[in-house]
Amino acid sequence: MPIHAQLLRHATEAPDKPALVIDGRSLSYGELYVRAKAIYRFLQELPHSNRRTLDLPGVEKLVALSLGNHIGFAEYFAAATAFPNACAVIDPMMPPERIKRIIERLAPDVLIVDDDAGPSAEIARRLGIPVVAAGAEAFDLAAVGKEAELPLDADKIFLIGLTSGTTAEPKAYYRSREQWRRSLDRGRVVFELEDAPSTMCPGALAHGLALYALVEAFDAGGTFHSVRKWDPGVVARSLSSWQVERLVAVPTHIAGIARAWAGEPALTSLRDVLTAGAKLDRNGVESMRCLFPNARIREYYGASELGFMTVSTLVGGEIDFPIDRVGQAYPGVEISIRDPDENDVGTDVAGTIFVDSDLIADGYLWGDDGQAFRVTEAGATVGDLGELDANGMLRVIGRAGGMMISGGNNVYPAEVESALKACPGVEDAVVFGLPDAYFGQRIVAVVSGETMDLKILADHCASSLARYKIPKQFYHIRSWPMTSSGKISRGQVETSVVSGDDLVLRLSA
Repeated sequence: MPIHAQLLRHATEAPDKPALVIDGRSLSYGELYVRAKAIYRFLQELPHSNRRTLDLPGVEKLVALSLGNHIGFAEYFAAATAFPNACAVIDPMMPPERIKRIIERLAPDVLIVDDDAGPSAEIARRLGIPVVAAGAEAFDLAAVGKEAELPLDADKIFLIGLTSGTTAEPKAYYRSREQWRRSLDRGRVVFELEDAPSTMCPGALAHGLALYALVEAFDAGGTFHSVRKWDPGVVARSLSSWQVERLVAVPTHIAGIARAWAGEPALTSLRDVLTAGAKLDRNGVESMRCLFPNARIREYYGASELGFMTVSTLVGGEIDFPIDRVGQAYPGVEISIRDPDENDVGTDVAGTIFVDSDLIADGYLWGDDGQAFRVTEAGATVGDLGELDANGMLRVIGRAGGMMISGGNNVYPAEVESALKACPGVEDAVVFGLPDAYFGQRIVAVVSGETMDLKILADHCASSLARYKIPKQFYHIRSWPMTSSGKISRGQVETSVVSGDDLVLRLSA
């Protein structure tokens, strides 16, 4: 990772301070650094793969981690990202066939797993790739000496990330150490991390939100908390018992924590809550104010390929910025809204969101279809649509490919979902279009929460949306199917509506 100098400093100045706590099991900064050095030496002695076809300038060893939220993730990640190594992080919860295609394309020098008999390990062995199980102590701690510090200064590729791939095959992008150093330096000031607050992030470390939060905590010298498996009750108890100061999570995780902790005392140790991955809504904010009364609530908008784009802060007792906005440009980032010819359309006009910053990824190793992440003279974009107001506040409308056309009108799911989530008694909402002989696409909404009255939902939509944007069908769901990154599995929800299974209940007058 791009913070080996900081790891060495923390290991020297505070060797006994916990760096990582997962399900109550901890690893100190001293232990983390010594073990990472031993793993680094072990990796350097491994033979090179003769199968790799990817062009990775400056990378000698490519290490793939399919570890989940294992306590050993941090030490292997630190070793695997020290120059001249690079690391690819694979979510072990992906379907085996998808894992197989990723490992075939990467052809790493070694695969690190949490389960030596799991699908990832079996796939790698069939492909002739060495497999190491975390915790098996394949490295020699006794051989680590003072002379073997981790390399500190190099600006080369250190990370290969994979997009979520919820609707298509994951794309592989790559990042340099310098890009993340710039981001971390700014974030230390923006998020006020100089005093190294303890951080809880319950998401999967294979995904960008949690992985960045881990590195961010280590950069500042704080303690990073997580769980092996998402359990809102366990997370809530950890927040309370460990007196965690900072929570980084997607809104659905926070909603789960609120339900699991209902009736218990407020979690007063938290000073900051940072969310991303889905838009905050008024009901969610009010729930957080009750659950975390001393916390500053923040939201950011970004993308794996683009880094941070905007950040907003909610302070005091009232929501003090438009709730439909995701904030103003992150330091060092310029945002513009552009038409299909990439002309700047100015304020209060919808278009494609472009950014100009020094936090942008170098590109894709595979999966570049030209429809998502692209860099032009106008800047970089992932195809999201939005608009800026006169104060530079950004509203995200949705991804261009997610637009529905109903009755000849363009409708974006995010706009309808935001309206529904503002309805009293609605916790969350998913909106999508289904084929319809008359409308082309009929708008369908699935909601969770106490409100199951069709008229209340429809009337609320009518109060804030144009008539053609009001869903034609409403369904209720008790429990959302989730992806491993903590987001709602929209595809599974849509499949349940189409198939008529008992995951969803159609609401009628």
